[in-house]
Amino acid sequence: MELVWIIIGLFVQGLVIGALGRLAIPGPNPMSVGTTILVGIAGSFLGGMVGYYLFGENGFGILLGIATAALIVWLLQRNRRPV
Repeated sequence: MELVWIIIGLFVQGLVIGALGRLAIPGPNPMSVGTTILVGIAGSFLGGMVGYYLFGENGFGILLGIATAALIVWLLQRNRRPV
């Protein structure tokens, strides 16, 4: 049962961090909710790892997660082909 709550928490955290990462980048972001969650999870994971290695155990994980999610959103927008 604990694993279910971890997965639910991961999705909620991914949605929040992905949404904040999308808000940090100006312009339209035509991403689905699923893509936003995946971007948020990736940003949270990568930002948390960088924060852990640079600043210790709880070193700015949320802030670095949002910044990393914003970077991923920017890269996705930059590589998107115009229709």
